[in-house]
Amino acid sequence: MDQPINIFWFRRDLRLDDNTGLIAALKGNYPVMPVFIFDTEILEKLPKNDARATFIHDTLQKMRSELQDEHRSSLAIFSGTPQEVFAQLVEDHDIAAVYINHDYEPYAKKRDKEIEDLLSRHEIDLFTFKDQVVFEKTEVVKDDGNPYVVYTPYMRKWKETFRNSTLLVQDIAPHLPKLVQGQDLPNLTLSDIGFERAGIKVPEYDATPMLIQEYEATRNFPAKDQTSRLGPHLRFGTVSIRKMMKKALAEENETFWNELIWREFFMQILWHFPHTVNKAFKPKYDRIEWRNNEEEFKKWCEGRTGYPLVDAGMRQLNQTGFMHNRVRMLTGSFLCKHLLIDWRWGEAYFAEKLHDYEMASNVGNWQWVAGCGVDAAPYFRIFNPTTQIKKFDPAHQYIAKWVPDYQELTYPQPMVDHKMARERCLDVYKKALA
Repeated sequence: MDQPINIFWFRRDLRLDDNTGLIAALKGNYPVMPVFIFDTEILEKLPKNDARATFIHDTLQKMRSELQDEHRSSLAIFSGTPQEVFAQLVEDHDIAAVYINHDYEPYAKKRDKEIEDLLSRHEIDLFTFKDQVVFEKTEVVKDDGNPYVVYTPYMRKWKETFRNSTLLVQDIAPHLPKLVQGQDLPNLTLSDIGFERAGIKVPEYDATPMLIQEYEATRNFPAKDQTSRLGPHLRFGTVSIRKMMKKALAEENETFWNELIWREFFMQILWHFPHTVNKAFKPKYDRIEWRNNEEEFKKWCEGRTGYPLVDAGMRQLNQTGFMHNRVRMLTGSFLCKHLLIDWRWGEAYFAEKLHDYEMASNVGNWQWVAGCGVDAAPYFRIFNPTTQIKKFDPAHQYIAKWVPDYQELTYPQPMVDHKMARERCLDVYKKALA
């Protein structure tokens, strides 16, 4: 290309509209080439039929088609490490600047620093923007500047800060003529990146007014299946968090709004306390002597614990890549408290299976059920997996769907007695925390 270009690098923001970094790039002085990199350092850890890889690939192809059909432009798709790809891009193009949206996870921060260093050696600017959250880093902190480590005061301060700010949803349409013209940018098939089409699909999200209005009444009952399925779409940025916040406000549903704020709470925790990825937020909990029985872990993973609601959750996860939030709490608590298996084992299994896996929320919620995180449930709060059925699946509809064999003779006996497991857990925790 004869003239300089700007690059916008898609990562966790796979949409054209209301994309902060993309719109900033399009407001610059040069045509913009959008790129996406299938990062081999991430992909090599995934199973070859991972539904998230299929979802990302399909989303990119839709975006690419829209750019080609409606804007005489395209999207360049690469595979490799970001360092390799950017080294080649610098060789092939006269790049004025690269634009990205912030990513807060430890690997992403390291990766972005390496790209910034590479670009600076070529005197290319890297501009970075807040996009996947409404408030980030130190924007919602205590009056003394310290981060909140309890959700409720964080949520109150978040709302106070929100009321004093403007929620800007940006229209991309006026800026699209600034895209690089031409449709011959590199593309990749799923097999090009070493993947095959997944047998299960990431579903569309549901954020209709009715779902939001009824959210408080229905969200705790897994048989109703009245959750938004927004998780993967927020994770990969196929929907704008600002648009979702506006929807929650329009329907005046405080509970739905609070759930979106929980996500930001865990993100700021991960930002301020990156060690929580693999260490307990409360260090003394790392003294717990976990049993870590591999055979018992396998039974939990496969949904063969003999506790129908636990098994229903695990089988739903294995078959669909999703588990109802109420059941996530129970399955997590059962693993850590009943079986005394390290929360990190469960966190890693969910990371592999959940389509909506987001490090901050997954780590935060697993530490919550283990009692070792911020704002955690006290360690002596141990869910009873039988009475939970009476509360949340009294007609056994959810159980019947996912564990149709639960009344058969072939269904396993409970792998551990609840009363014994509870007392054993309290003993082990008390010793560690003494």
